[in-house]
Amino acid sequence: MTEQTFLVLTALAEEPLHGYAIVRSVAALSEGRTRLRVGTLYGVLDRLVADGLAERDREEVHQGRLRRYYRITETGYRALSAEVARLSANVRAASGVLRARGLAGGAL
Repeated sequence: MTEQTFLVLTALAEEPLHGYAIVRSVAALSEGRTRLRVGTLYGVLDRLVADGLAERDREEVHQGRLRRYYRITETGYRALSAEVARLSANVRAASGVLRARGLAGGAL
């Protein structure tokens, strides 16, 4: 799972969101490290929908513009949970190696 996909699923795990709200949420979740462009976002969303990890929730008009909302599916929650477990195991392994070398927290 790519970092962008992981962050989009994490954003959708909180509540259904429209595109711009997803972009803002991803930026906040990543503390500004990941900034999704619109084309990238909709590519990620299209793949998530095709894979059954997210689905369209609803559409509404806001200030004359159509907003399409997306939400995570149960399959998406399971995939996100599995990715969290995988990443956590990787962090534990790397942390153990760094501690053994006297580099607690990864500081070089």
